[in-house]
Amino acid sequence: MRRIFLFTFFFFVSLLVISLPRKPMISKPHESKPTIVLPLYTNSRWIVDEGGKRVKLACVNWVSHLEPMVAEGLSKQPMDAISKKIVSMGFNCVRLTWPLFLVTNDSLASLTVRQSFQSLGLFESIAGIQANNPSIIDLPLIKAYQAVVSSLGANNVLVILDNRISKPSSSNGNGFFGNQYFDPDLWMKGLTRMATIFNGVTNVVGMSLRNELQGSGQNVNDWYRYMEKAAEAVHSANPDVLVIISGLSYGKDLSFLRNQQVNLTFTRKLAYEVHWNGLSDAKAWESGNQNEVCKREVDNFMRLSGFLLDQGWPLLVSEFGMDQRGTNVNDNRYMNCFIGVVAELDLDWSLWTLVGSYYIREGVIGFNEYYGVLDWNWYENRNSSFLQRISALQSPFRGPGLPEDNLHNLIFHPLTGLCVLRESIYKPLKLGTCNKSEAWNYLPQRTLTLKGTDFCIEAFRLGEPAMLGYTCALSSYQWETISDSKMHLSSKVFNGSRACLDVDSENTVVVNSCKCLSGDNMCDPGSQWFKLVDSTNSSYTSPALELDTAFAYPYRCSLYVSLWFDLSLSS
Repeated sequence: MRRIFLFTFFFFVSLLVISLPRKPMISKPHESKPTIVLPLYTNSRWIVDEGGKRVKLACVNWVSHLEPMVAEGLSKQPMDAISKKIVSMGFNCVRLTWPLFLVTNDSLASLTVRQSFQSLGLFESIAGIQANNPSIIDLPLIKAYQAVVSSLGANNVLVILDNRISKPSSSNGNGFFGNQYFDPDLWMKGLTRMATIFNGVTNVVGMSLRNELQGSGQNVNDWYRYMEKAAEAVHSANPDVLVIISGLSYGKDLSFLRNQQVNLTFTRKLAYEVHWNGLSDAKAWESGNQNEVCKREVDNFMRLSGFLLDQGWPLLVSEFGMDQRGTNVNDNRYMNCFIGVVAELDLDWSLWTLVGSYYIREGVIGFNEYYGVLDWNWYENRNSSFLQRISALQSPFRGPGLPEDNLHNLIFHPLTGLCVLRESIYKPLKLGTCNKSEAWNYLPQRTLTLKGTDFCIEAFRLGEPAMLGYTCALSSYQWETISDSKMHLSSKVFNGSRACLDVDSENTVVVNSCKCLSGDNMCDPGSQWFKLVDSTNSSYTSPALELDTAFAYPYRCSLYVSLWFDLSLSS
């Protein structure tokens, strides 16, 4: 009897659906690789090219400030191969570090690459550079640095020159103005020289004035005094580059700018930078509930630096990273939260680090860098799944030059770096690359609606895939962000139980009981964390939508009838 009823119901609903009016299809426009017209400028919180189009800086840090004063990895691979590898991983920019003494200490600056390595007893590195990059082995150190910049430029990679430190490899006496190796006048002289050397080198688009100011002597008055002078000196020597300024307390604190901005004579060339990594949080991620820790750390970030976005200033997260082996619990949990924030705020950023191994670090020859995206030999990616996680963040979600009339949401999953996609109306939602995602709208009625349609995401039953349906007024179609992190998307299934979107092992979006909302320090909510990201970048709904509609209604109605029978039998 039940089968006869279902068949009859299915048949009549099918007839009704065939006659339903069709909605217009939304097609994806042809996309071409954007052309950047240099130099760069600022437009409110955005970095833009000369034509006014947003340029999202998706950078990676390449170390060149340690004792040899040569860009790391050149004994392992040709610099052109490294530059091409950077491009293949989706980065459009390198933050290339340099020590002040490279251009201010005559005894060091006069060394050739060979002599620098000989002085450190690094003969194996000499042989490696001779084999992989013979053209630089007898160049002065600054010429070798210029060769790296040139190689990056030949591969269309933008460069930010980052004054990391004064004396190479020394962690003491470099922290703040007036320290042993941090003479403010010598620092400004060095910045001016570097700005002059790279004046006219078009792919050098910015200069970070100093990395991670720190120490007991740091103070706001000296910060304003010397940062303003240095910014003016750099701009005078090279008006094309962005002047990028860091704050206090290891580059984390710019809060003093809330009430007093820097006083500069130039405009549209100033940006700020901030550092945020798992180490900043004193292993809080391991010992606390992740929703609670994420909220606390995000609030702290916004208080110390994130407010600058609302004030109309570009903010570059110039260092973040994680142990690429995936074994550091603190890093893994921090990264889930961090990636969600970067997506939501559409931040510019620079990953720590490109480096797979160092010539010498902390006295260890061939030091293995587990935070590096390249392996020890600088040949393979150390963790390809991590590169997938950040790939969506390498393109802009919004900003000048993107369609202003195409505002929508992406449903972004920080744990995987993927977005919620629809294969068809009657199939479960899946995760996939965000550049293939449809446009969603989160409406005031709290529905997650496929843009341009009346279809909404439904929490049908616990343990089953999330589906698209049409009766969006029901409570099972209404979603809200819950938990302190605001990354759980929660609804109610038909029996009234609270449920959250989740992801299974096959990247199917499913409906499960909400987990880890508070208290539990051991629970990992990562699979249930989603961000509704505002975007105006090109998205589409598949032309298959209209054909699917004819099958979606009877399929959905059969599920409702099946559920009704299940509830009847259980009662």
